[in-house]
Amino acid sequence: MGFRFELLHRDLQTRGRVGRMETPHGVIETPAFMPVGTQAAVKTLTPEEVRAVGADIVLANTYHLYLRPGHALIHKLGGLHRFMHWDGPILTDSGGFQVFSHSALRKIHEEGVRFQSHIDGSPHEISPEVAIEIQEALGADIIMAFDECTPYPVTRDYARQSMELTLRWAARCKRHKARNDQALFGIIQGGMHAELREECAARLVEIGFDGYAIGGLSVGETKRMLYDMVQACEPQMPADKPRYLMGVGKPEDLVEAVLRGVDLFDCVMPTRNARNGFLFTTHGRLVIKNAIHADADRPIDESCGCYTCRYYSRAYLRHLFMAGEILAMRLNTIHNLFFYLKLMQEIRAAIQENRLARFRSEFYERYQTRTEE
Repeated sequence: MGFRFELLHRDLQTRGRVGRMETPHGVIETPAFMPVGTQAAVKTLTPEEVRAVGADIVLANTYHLYLRPGHALIHKLGGLHRFMHWDGPILTDSGGFQVFSHSALRKIHEEGVRFQSHIDGSPHEISPEVAIEIQEALGADIIMAFDECTPYPVTRDYARQSMELTLRWAARCKRHKARNDQALFGIIQGGMHAELREECAARLVEIGFDGYAIGGLSVGETKRMLYDMVQACEPQMPADKPRYLMGVGKPEDLVEAVLRGVDLFDCVMPTRNARNGFLFTTHGRLVIKNAIHADADRPIDESCGCYTCRYYSRAYLRHLFMAGEILAMRLNTIHNLFFYLKLMQEIRAAIQENRLARFRSEFYERYQTRTEE
């Protein structure tokens, strides 16, 4: 089975859509959230546990796996699926964001990016062609075109130059791609300028990709900017191709972006927050270390059916966290990922029943976007 996307239903009042992505390693029901497995592992969990919380697909990071242990080694050992013991779909990002985030160690030029490893300072260079070669060696089901992640804030002139470079690199990626069993997504850039986003999306469609991603967001802009840029891109993206919002975000961001026509998400927020004791609940984010939970003989969220909430009290979870026990991070991560994936399941049901706008209102009625004191 190759890659195929089928649009199954559109919400009657919003841009929300339910779809189905078929890949060589399984099916993804969309809208979907991808747990992040940067180093070929979702931190603290086994692949079986990631499956148990409801994940269909995971994300792995090209930049990090290129540096350690190396894509050639992973390829030699049977590819990323076998290497990490995950038999479901995998998406690998191109490494553009990681190069962007290590700005002091890199130099961007027409051919690609020269950079120093953040691990040992060794020099490296990744071009669009090399990014494709790495991802083909890793063997992910969905791979990303190499892009420049436009920083924020920048001038409109810089944003245009960055967008033009991303477009030239995207075309090179498509020309260099050799494997037919991997889907290649192009990435829309353009900073916080709606007209550049629209232009970039339209020109990527002319090149032709299996899906389209919105990149360069969640880099310090306001919520309004984030949502406006998604809204600007959406009309330019083909209805019969999946839309992926990269690196976003908070639960409310998922709701808002689905409302604007997005199908696929990834973010470190549920796993990173879990390791730091911040837990997502039906009513907002909870801080497990707070003294109020010291003798609380109840679960994180009474309406949650995850393994953690079925068997462990807030008091026990606080004890583990305060004691520095690894089990605290594991149980917290199980809960947070379950929360995110259940939210996506509820969103899909709302779209199928043409009640996404009502779902959004009900979500905000109960969900507080401010962390508890």
